[in-house]
Amino acid sequence: MDEKPLAPGDVAPPGTPGTGENLCPRCGGTGRLDGKECWECEGTGKVIEGIGGG
Repeated sequence: MDEKPLAPGDVAPPGTPGTGENLCPRCGGTGRLDGKECWECEGTGKVIEGIGGG
């Protein structure tokens, strides 16, 4: 498979059941932190997180 590597802030690959895209909590969705690319989302401003509860 040709999957994109996970960013440090991702908990699962995109499309994994029970997950969804959210704004990066580290940079607030800007993709930048202190004038540099955010290391947690790798500059995308988005992370994949678990959704729901249980």
